[in-house]
Amino acid sequence: MKLPYTHVDAFASRPFTGNQAAVMPLDEWLDDATLLAIAEENNFAETAFLVKDDTGEADWELRWFTPTEEVRLCGHATLASGHVLLGRDGGEAVSFRTRQSGILEVRKLGEGYELALPAIRTEQGEWPEAAALLGGSPTECWRNPHGYDLFLYPDEDSIHALEPDLRGLAKLGNNLFVCTAPGRDTDVVSRVFVPGGGVDEDPVTGAAHATLTPFWAERLSRESFTAYQASRRGGHVGCRLEGDRAILSGECVTVVEGSFYLPSAG
Repeated sequence: MKLPYTHVDAFASRPFTGNQAAVMPLDEWLDDATLLAIAEENNFAETAFLVKDDTGEADWELRWFTPTEEVRLCGHATLASGHVLLGRDGGEAVSFRTRQSGILEVRKLGEGYELALPAIRTEQGEWPEAAALLGGSPTECWRNPHGYDLFLYPDEDSIHALEPDLRGLAKLGNNLFVCTAPGRDTDVVSRVFVPGGGVDEDPVTGAAHATLTPFWAERLSRESFTAYQASRRGGHVGCRLEGDRAILSGECVTVVEGSFYLPSAG
């Protein structure tokens, strides 16, 4: 069986930056074990699988898999999926029905795209064990019951200096550990660790910025701001809060187009 395959660098204006995603439109759903095996073979933070939506709610149904599990929300692979489909099929926008995050949309914006995600709100709490494993003495901890955990640091240098205990963090669950601070060249800077989900440090994370958008919009007393995720690859994200939606903007670059060969049953 020959499946279409596109490798995209999302939230990137040039190759080898941003976050890598594989985008694979399918004629019909394969079984979950096969989807997971493909994602493991791709070995990106996420592989996006798409099937034409037959409910009338959206254009496509969308699911995301890391090398170890299916996830409830992935922003960069959704942006990459919009890039592939709009580039292939034309149009100004494309919508996706997801199993755990509702209807998502990618829309063209200049040389890049806007991505509408649910705004993920957090509440202030405490998690001293995670803070100790992250290191660097965060000043605040903000948590969400779905595992989006935000740790505030005093400055950008603190973010760059982080050397977390990844194996220790993995034992706490597949949480998204978002470390953030005010930036120098952008309003906000962050790094994101998901070792329990098979991704030690995520290069540029849409779901994290869906968490950062309501948090920093309130802190900065304005609805829009600029953000940079300071991983080794790095990536810029525009963030805007519109009611219960986080509107993220960025560019994408196609790096590889080809076919994935799947053995036939039997």
